[in-house]
Amino acid sequence: MTVSVEDRAGEQAGGEVLRAHAEDAFAGELAALAAQDDRPRPARWRLSPWAVATYLLGGTLADGTVITPKYVGPRRIVEVAVTTLATDRALLLLGVPGTAKTWVSEHLAAAVSGDSTLLVQGTAGTPEEAIRYGWNYAQLLANGPSREALVPSPVMRAMAQGMTARVEELTRIPADVQDTLITILSEKTLPIPELGQEVQAVRGFNLIATANDRDRGVNDLSSALRRRFNTVVLPLPESVEAEVDIVSRRVDQVGRGLGLPTAPDGIDEIRRVVTVFRELRDGVTADGRTKVKSPSGTLSTAEAISVVTNGLALSAHFGDGVLRPSDVAAGILGAVVRDPAADRVVWQEYLEAVVRERDGWKDFYRACREVSA
Repeated sequence: MTVSVEDRAGEQAGGEVLRAHAEDAFAGELAALAAQDDRPRPARWRLSPWAVATYLLGGTLADGTVITPKYVGPRRIVEVAVTTLATDRALLLLGVPGTAKTWVSEHLAAAVSGDSTLLVQGTAGTPEEAIRYGWNYAQLLANGPSREALVPSPVMRAMAQGMTARVEELTRIPADVQDTLITILSEKTLPIPELGQEVQAVRGFNLIATANDRDRGVNDLSSALRRRFNTVVLPLPESVEAEVDIVSRRVDQVGRGLGLPTAPDGIDEIRRVVTVFRELRDGVTADGRTKVKSPSGTLSTAEAISVVTNGLALSAHFGDGVLRPSDVAAGILGAVVRDPAADRVVWQEYLEAVVRERDGWKDFYRACREVSA
């Protein structure tokens, strides 16, 4: 059964959707941009490239409508990504885990095509059919190969409709399945040899893939496939303030979706979580005076969002609604100590050498010691 954008929006309005798709959650902003967007639009694009970049980076429109930032980072990166989708080259978003690759991919597809759901989720078990097409075996056995028995993949549907398809975690997909994309991206066709037919991509079709740096060596892209992509690297946030802003915005969005109350003065604990993650990630304290060991985990911005959201839930359901050190301590421990042997030593050394000596962090130090015992 096909679910339309209107159906999804109706479900969201009814409060049944736990996480709305980008085109539904930000439908008002997309509509406002479309109404005031008088710049040239590529074929079948809902917005011009300028408006797509504004949707991702945020801004204020001429009528006073405020567009909230979806991505906090260098403007040029977003402009290159958007421009790539307006060419005949596919887009590969590359970065370490937690750099918002999936988030950016979803919002790009929502702004360009109005539909972010044409998605292939890459795993070690992703079959070729997920990218090309499959078959309705009941119809196939009854009537033989036919268009009616064919089950199109999200990529095939995007080609036929001139829309944006998404492939998440491309390097987790087996190499032979990855290479299914070569003909699609170079020739803009998808052969169906069983029927002696092919699907040709119509104008507006393109593809966004994501991959993370930590997966290099898992299923590296072949040189032939890599040439079909323009690679854009999404960096980690440049500063503490930028990362605090990202975490604050996303925690607020997630919290509202879960019905959690806003935590007063929560920014102090968010800044503390971000500071801990950045120092352990960088191997040095913020002032550059003390070197620290880094744990085995990534300690990404996405993990910081998860730690704070969990702390917000603890404070709401088992506390007084104020986000405190005790609410985030256990989450930080779980994020840092992935290897029980090596990471626990790293964490204990950081607690004693850095956290214990830092002014204003005594409550946090005690909370962390308590959960680490």
